[in-house]
Amino acid sequence: MTRDARIGTIIAGLLCAAGLATAPGAFAQGSVERGAYLVNAVMACDTCHTPRGPNGGLDMTRRLSGGSQIFETPAYLVKGANITPDRETGIGAWSDADLKRTLTTGVRPDGSRLATAMPFAFYGGMTPGDLDSIVAFLRSLPPVNNKVQAPVYRLNTVVHAVPGTERPTDERDLADPVKRGAYLATLAHCQECHAGHVGDTPDFRGAPGKGGRVFSGPAGSVAAVNITSSKTAGIGDWTDEDIKRVLTTSKGRDGRQLAGPMARGAYFKNMTPGDMDALIAYLRRLPPLD
Repeated sequence: MTRDARIGTIIAGLLCAAGLATAPGAFAQGSVERGAYLVNAVMACDTCHTPRGPNGGLDMTRRLSGGSQIFETPAYLVKGANITPDRETGIGAWSDADLKRTLTTGVRPDGSRLATAMPFAFYGGMTPGDLDSIVAFLRSLPPVNNKVQAPVYRLNTVVHAVPGTERPTDERDLADPVKRGAYLATLAHCQECHAGHVGDTPDFRGAPGKGGRVFSGPAGSVAAVNITSSKTAGIGDWTDEDIKRVLTTSKGRDGRQLAGPMARGAYFKNMTPGDMDALIAYLRRLPPLD
């Protein structure tokens, strides 16, 4: 069984154990089940926060207790933090307000700031119910004592504002499929990689989905593709089934394995059909950019 298949099997079991349905709106806001769905199907928090075993696969027995991979830039050197409820090495001593502030602003309880490797800038628009759900899910995890090396900060980093995250989203807006798709794409921080960039500065407003950015990480150097509705440079000539297959299998339309952060099929395949359709509806609305 491949690593992705193992992860998918584990996550599917967690979803079933939580009693998650597949219909849109089936998850109570502010619930452990809703938080589990967001983490297991949209946000893919394991990618950075779960340690890896000797074969490079995620060690789900120590889930979310701190990532093994190092994120290093001229500005910082960090690892994914332990976000289990362990009071010594995790977030067990944090209040709910502490957690919410850190998730949405990147400021820890002691006033220090997270590195931008953590996509907190995309979480500022999370609905109050979803924020409560994430906190409830993290509280439900078994505490794992795992001390992660302290972050090293070398330079001040600029946090670029993400459109739509200036204030919490009104949950009533999510009844509209395109708005819900945009919301889900924001929680999945798709534009972190896929927005067009001028140097190191993302152009979230002028070039959403344009791609082209080449970046390095634990998986090596990869280039973000164009996900706009352009029929020549983007995915405008793809069918809905093409998009679903790529998102849920982590393989390109030509069958090649996707690299780096887009190896998320084990997560996206757990999206409800309604949420997947909403995500595609949002992608269809991205202006064509060549």
